Amino acid sequence: MSEGNFSEWLRARCEPTWTEVVTHPFAEAITKGTVPDDDMRRYLSQDFQFVDTFTALLGAAVACADSFEARVPYGRFLGQVATTEEKTYFHRALDALGAGTGATVLEPVTEDFRTLMDEARTSQDYVLIVAVLCVAEWTYLGWASRATQPYPDNFVHREWIELHEGPEFRQWVGFLRGELDRLGPGLDEDHRQEVLSVFHRAVELEKRFFDMARG
Repeated sequence: MSEGNFSEWLRARCEPTWTEVVTHPFAEAITKGTVPDDDMRRYLSQDFQFVDTFTALLGAAVACADSFEARVPYGRFLGQVATTEEKTYFHRALDALGAGTGATVLEPVTEDFRTLMDEARTSQDYVLIVAVLCVAEWTYLGWASRATQPYPDNFVHREWIELHEGPEFRQWVGFLRGELDRLGPGLDEDHRQEVLSVFHRAVELEKRFFDMARG
């Protein structure tokens, strides 16, 4: 494994599922603002169930990272997810769609995705944690970056795109990819295959999640 291409090596080995995620009809409908309210309500209600688990996974990345320089971006993004942008968006969007943020019956794919995040967190294996985070963020940049201006008027669609596109989010995804690229060359073959397995599992779950959202 040569230095600087581990993230791309992982992504390429998840085709065609990766492309099916970033070009998924449901994601495309978000970029056009054409998702029916019932489908968007189901999608966001389920996605909101990841906020706590995702926050815990970011905390594990802070704890397990191998340098102060690596910890800082996680801490910065952790503040955005837990206290500002995404949580605020979810409350406003779900209220607008006629749904609350209270107890929600989890779809099977939501349970499976939370299980994967919890497994990565409790493993305390930094590269596995980064792999799960990278899939979640890179795939969303993938579909959001396909949106064209002007974005939809409805803030539920428009702000969801904006949360996953733009210079700051691209820098965040670039950091996650960079961590995989930095760590990949030092992994032995067994560890590399374990990372690939987790990465591929996360990509498949992303596709299943969009499939669920379509109904």
